Amino acid sequence: MSLHKLQFNFILLFLAIGCTQHQPRKPINIKKESFLKGSVERNKNIINQQQLQFKKIIFRDSTRNYIASSTGFWYAYLVETDSLKVRPKRGDMVGFDYKIEALDGKVLYDEMELGTVSYLVDKEELLPALREAVKVLSVNEVATFLFPSHLCYGYKGDDEKVDINQPLRFTIKLVSHSIKN
Repeated sequence: MSLHKLQFNFILLFLAIGCTQHQPRKPINIKKESFLKGSVERNKNIINQQQLQFKKIIFRDSTRNYIASSTGFWYAYLVETDSLKVRPKRGDMVGFDYKIEALDGKVLYDEMELGTVSYLVDKEELLPALREAVKVLSVNEVATFLFPSHLCYGYKGDDEKVDINQPLRFTIKLVSHSIKN
């Protein structure tokens, strides 16, 4: 066998081996899967603990009628209007004043510090807690809200006064409401 034939056969063999399709292996990432499952369980426990805290507060505050929302917060009207209730909807402009307290009543941020907020409903960035809260109020109504941490500052806190995974009490007054055309 000549050298050229040997080289030619070697090249053919190399190409035949090199052209076969390799089956990709699925990555085995047990750590990620177990981390995610653990994270889900931790978050469920946090939410359950916060809901228990809310129920204790509600039980002690028998003078108010607390209403459960579908997103996990509770609220009670401090001032409720008797007139026709017109609630903000997507695209409406609202103005509101609010304060933030820890569940023990310690004021973290007061109305003067926060000022009146103007907000285009569901069209601007805002804490999920506030986005949901303004939709249950009419002008001049005031309510207190018990928010789980995931609707407020979550697992990070605010790096100032709100701790990690801290549920909060907001008191909110809707001061203005302009309906979109």
